[in-house]
Amino acid sequence: MWDRIRKSFARLFSTARADGDDGRDKRTHNLFEAAAVYVSACAEDDQDQIDEAVGWVSPEALSFGVSELACRAVIALARERDESPQTVARALLGLPAA
Repeated sequence: MWDRIRKSFARLFSTARADGDDGRDKRTHNLFEAAAVYVSACAEDDQDQIDEAVGWVSPEALSFGVSELACRAVIALARERDESPQTVARALLGLPAA
């Protein structure tokens, strides 16, 4: 998953955004909406949706949103499993218990 994130950010930096009207929705998206769409698209391996979410906010904002989403998800899963957030995070990453 991190490889896909790295590739998406690399593609973002190497590709200039088009300023012309392409007929897409022009409403503003907040960083949390962008992060949610980006992460779910990565999970579903939907490159079109990944590219769209990457264009909604700056790379820094997207990075912050993804980080915040990860924190909230680990906390929610830890509460559900009645385990510590560290235990859950290590398990999700396939790391041995600390």
